[in-house]
Amino acid sequence: MTRKKQIIIPIIILVSGILIFMALSSMKKPPEEKPAVDNTPIVAIEPVSVGSMHLKVGSHGVVLPKYETELIAQVNGQIVELSPAFVRGGFVEKGQLLARIDPSDYEAALIDAEANLASSHASLETERAQGKVAESEWRKITDALPTELSLRKPQLAQELAHVKAAEARVLRAKRDLERTEIRAPYDAMIEMRSIGLGSYVGTGSSVGKLLGTAVAEVRLPVADNQLQFLIAEGDAASVTLKGTFAGKESQWQAQIARNEGVVDNTSRMSYLVAEVKDPYALSSGEHKPLRFGAYVNADIYGITLTNATTVPRYLVENNRIAILDSDSKLRYVNVDIVRQDGASLVIGDGLTDGDRIIVSALDYPVDGMALALESDKPKDESQENPEENTSETQVASVATAEE
Repeated sequence: MTRKKQIIIPIIILVSGILIFMALSSMKKPPEEKPAVDNTPIVAIEPVSVGSMHLKVGSHGVVLPKYETELIAQVNGQIVELSPAFVRGGFVEKGQLLARIDPSDYEAALIDAEANLASSHASLETERAQGKVAESEWRKITDALPTELSLRKPQLAQELAHVKAAEARVLRAKRDLERTEIRAPYDAMIEMRSIGLGSYVGTGSSVGKLLGTAVAEVRLPVADNQLQFLIAEGDAASVTLKGTFAGKESQWQAQIARNEGVVDNTSRMSYLVAEVKDPYALSSGEHKPLRFGAYVNADIYGITLTNATTVPRYLVENNRIAILDSDSKLRYVNVDIVRQDGASLVIGDGLTDGDRIIVSALDYPVDGMALALESDKPKDESQENPEENTSETQVASVATAEE
């Protein structure tokens, strides 16, 4: 009996354990199935706009007058009159009196020269009369031809020379008298005045300095490799000058007048000279004054490209750029780089209007790989897994595909 119990009890315990396990297993719920995760890389794009582009070449320079003149006294004397406009910064018109040197000595010299001229004319007329008398008397004496000496022709020529010398002295006296008035040779601004009322000046003494206000010039350095973007190397090109006037940014229109035709030994730059008409706006008043000595930046307008666009330089490598094609796949296209403009590149060929440039980075880009846009994701999925979506979008430079 005892032996049977020893056999039956373990069997009962084993069967009970199996039944309990089966009961618990039937109560367990099956694990929920997770939805499949789309691992397609998400990229950011920017559409391309291709069209006509007018290229510009940047430069800079200092505004200077085209004409400047140092006034020099041509006669001696004391300054007896000064114009109120003859001060530093004053504007004067062509022919305007700036200063007057005491003219009394030169007026007296002119009177003396005119008197000598009158005396010479009188002597000439007397000699002519004497010549006619000598000719008449010679004919009364003989029928032979008279000599020049008998007709007093040498004396007549001498008196004629005296008249011409007297006329020259009158012209010289008039010229010296005119030079006592120092006048502006053209419309100008006074840069400097070196005389005062009552001061004495001698021939060759500096009186002042004028800056012509009709035309201003700006020498614009241009690198040799930038001349190719200008029509006829910049000849007669339009220029926009940008600078500050009264604390505000201003612009002025100019035009290239000439190319200096040499390369600077120090900077290795070519220089184009732009001209601005009426820089101080004295006649028109259409623009703000462009002051001499001002520093300005310049945009020189050059050639026009028919189909061109600009892209950030970091998106182009080995003359290739990544785009997202119509099948949402990565494609590399070869582009023609016309020029580099700072952090941008001007593309002349290779892209068409509407192309989608990939501006986000891919860890392992391969030409033809499938890509997705953020807008292609279902809204509910992007809301449920915001952290997952963020981690898949990478922002950096486009790497070259490893083939």
